[in-house]
Amino acid sequence: MAKTIKFSISLDKNLVKKLDDYIFKEKLPSRSGLISELISKYITERKSVEGNNVAGVISFVYNHNKKFIGDILTSIQHKYNKIIVSSQHVHLTKDICFEIVIVRGKGKDIENLYRDIKKVKGILNSYFNIASEA
Repeated sequence: MAKTIKFSISLDKNLVKKLDDYIFKEKLPSRSGLISELISKYITERKSVEGNNVAGVISFVYNHNKKFIGDILTSIQHKYNKIIVSSQHVHLTKDICFEIVIVRGKGKDIENLYRDIKKVKGILNSYFNIASEA
């Protein structure tokens, strides 16, 4: 069995409440178990990207009223057009948009696209999920 190391992390109070509610609802044994599982999943996903061709989805939500955000996101996607298979744009509200970008290619290129999208001011949240090795 691997040696366990204790360390502390600081989280927003509301996030801890949500975490505890989830742990209770799912009848999980502890915070540590869930956090360990999430970290392992993250590391495994990122390792599978390194040097491999993968297929996946980048999704993000943004406020389209943010100045030039549409133009910036379009420009980024054109820069990575060789790895973008398809995209879908959805209006969630009058101001908030949801976009899904299906990607296939070198993991490093997909990671770079994800990072470029994620750092755009006005992005409310973003996710990168690997579906499989391509």
